[in-house]
Amino acid sequence: MRRKIPSHSALLAFEAAARHGSFARAAEELALTEGAISRQIARLETFLGVALFNRAGNRVRLAPNGTRYAAQVREILDRLERDSLYLMGQPAEGASIDIAAIPTFATRWLIPRLKRFQQRHPNVTVHIAECMEPFLLAGSGFDAAIHFDHPAWAGMHRHHLLEEVLVPVCSPVLLAEAGDNASLDAMPRLHRRQNPDAWQVYAQASGIELTNSAIGARYDLHAMLIEAALAGLGVALVPRLYIGAELAEGRLVAPWPDAGSVAKNFCLVLPEPIESSDGPLQAFAHWLLEEARGVAMENRDRNAD
Repeated sequence: MRRKIPSHSALLAFEAAARHGSFARAAEELALTEGAISRQIARLETFLGVALFNRAGNRVRLAPNGTRYAAQVREILDRLERDSLYLMGQPAEGASIDIAAIPTFATRWLIPRLKRFQQRHPNVTVHIAECMEPFLLAGSGFDAAIHFDHPAWAGMHRHHLLEEVLVPVCSPVLLAEAGDNASLDAMPRLHRRQNPDAWQVYAQASGIELTNSAIGARYDLHAMLIEAALAGLGVALVPRLYIGAELAEGRLVAPWPDAGSVAKNFCLVLPEPIESSDGPLQAFAHWLLEEARGVAMENRDRNAD
């Protein structure tokens, strides 16, 4: 059955005229005559059976139906342009995958390691987008997700990556300034908004008494907490796997013990088994699991020492 879709040229003419509120300015933008714009829009109105503009002499104004339709057409054309530019940017010989990931995990753990994947698979481009909440992979446009393990991923294929173990850290300058009052209870504490009781849980697990565990500034992301700690604003309770470089370089210090229990587990979520995935996604999944195993072994060796 033939789709009832207006011509592309008519939609472009209508969107430009609606945006400018003028046939003449739309004609100038599209390098057409004003008469051509008027004819395109007239054909579109005939096709739809609806008046899109109110005309008064040489002046035009969008009708109510035209206002609604213009917003819808603009969104569709913008999306079509984005998708077209995306395809135009793909290598002639190669492939790409789209990964949805937790923002701080992507910036602090995944992206710093991606060079190794590129060296191994130079023809595969990895696109990464922010993902804060679990979602249904089918029809999402993403090939995989890197997220916390969650019941919402039921029915999808989950592969354990790493454990999120929280550790209190701060700037060595802040610690030095505190001097004899450098007890955790006396230090300003920073919080992640999505995990407001983290300090209370930490105090119970570590046996460190905190007079009021809820006091302190709140931030949305672990990345923000880390930057706040680096800036000397307080002590941040963050995943150790995000701050290896800062601890090694001495820009952050961790004089207090890690949390006694795992906060959450990171996992790779796939729509189907790895063996059934296409080549680029399968390569990425195997590489990611290998990287995670390497980090887990390093953590075990450190804890053994």
